[in-house]
Amino acid sequence: MKSLMLAIAAVMLAVAPANARQTSETATASPDGGTVFVQAGRLLADPSTGVVLRDKTLVIRGNQVVEIRDGFISGTESGDRTVDLRDGFVLPGLIDSHVHLTGQSNPNQRLEGMTQSSADQAIRGALYARRTLMAGFTTVADLGAENNAIFALRDGIAAGEVPGPRVIASGSSVSIHGGHGDINGFREDIMHLLSSESICSGADDCMRAVRTQVRSGADIIKITATGGVLSNTAAGLGQQFTDAELAAIVEVAHRMGRQVTAHAHGVDGINAFLRAGGDSIEHGTYLDAESIRLFRREGTYLVPTLLAGDFVARIAASPGNFFTPAQTAKALEAGPKMLDMARRAHDGGVRIAFGTDSGVSAHGDNAREFALLVQAGMTPLEAVQSATVVAADHLRISGEAGRITVGMPADLIAVSGDPLSDVTTLEHVRFVMKGGVVYRTE
Repeated sequence: MKSLMLAIAAVMLAVAPANARQTSETATASPDGGTVFVQAGRLLADPSTGVVLRDKTLVIRGNQVVEIRDGFISGTESGDRTVDLRDGFVLPGLIDSHVHLTGQSNPNQRLEGMTQSSADQAIRGALYARRTLMAGFTTVADLGAENNAIFALRDGIAAGEVPGPRVIASGSSVSIHGGHGDINGFREDIMHLLSSESICSGADDCMRAVRTQVRSGADIIKITATGGVLSNTAAGLGQQFTDAELAAIVEVAHRMGRQVTAHAHGVDGINAFLRAGGDSIEHGTYLDAESIRLFRREGTYLVPTLLAGDFVARIAASPGNFFTPAQTAKALEAGPKMLDMARRAHDGGVRIAFGTDSGVSAHGDNAREFALLVQAGMTPLEAVQSATVVAADHLRISGEAGRITVGMPADLIAVSGDPLSDVTTLEHVRFVMKGGVVYRTE
């Protein structure tokens, strides 16, 4: 593990100058452990209120906010540092509730799945983690990656050895044999070799798969309740686990202190998972009025991943389409429906948490989801809330992220415009601080 972390750090140093979003200052804290004074012209400290404060100074020591003062205050002691954002709009670091840091869609993706080791994937993940952080996302939930790669990356970031957002990781998805999440479309002997321990059939075996993931280090359990767009199999988008399997998964995960989130497109799988007591739905493409009733009754979260739907539909319809025929058919079927799905869910009062499925689309483009959420009927404030206070509630980290308040980690970003008037300003983050450390200034 130590050698893997050293390798990741070395690669990050090598790739940093080539990064198109290279900043004037990265990974810097106040010298000698002094206090950092962040002067904010406009401050949305608690997005749940929508109140924008004027002319404030955030006082930061170590990794925490210790004071929020009126007016613009500068450091006077040796080691203090002042950050001038008097012309900026400051808000909490953003949260993406659905990413895949260790890969990204490209024409060679199927070959990479056969040739890349866990270490290769962790190294690639370090690059994508940095891009995500520089885009203003200080926390992510990674939902579906090879265990060794994503857990090593998560732990390296937490130890300060690799720059990136705080990572809540599921590791491998719990999936059925032959379903979305299993290996599909290769020679049978290769598929048997590469199939993971999280693939299961039957309630008892699925309980084993959940327990195995917890033992391996999963923070959250991610399952594939239905077929998926990018699995290379013509198995549709409907329910794949049985009701008994879903109930067993949710029960054992909750017994072991883990949330369960479900990749789900087909309405049968969505509703079956909601009835089983699952905690959140990823995608939700074919949800119906009964789904909305169940979401509201159970207080379950929807993570609509509109950017992924937009991306796969555009790729599948383009001359440069690199999807297989099975993937293309599902992308053209599901992708265009997701915006209307989110609109119906929002109108129905479903709690929506921000998530992009980045890795399907490009890492670092995460903030493009905001404009799609607004197209689906959210106000800009609601869209910001979905990526701050709502996502923090969804991931059960409200004491660590989603707000800027005394005693919480100093995770904050700044833009030049007003995201409550034009949410696309969040696509152009100019300042990023995570845990009191400045990673981006422009």
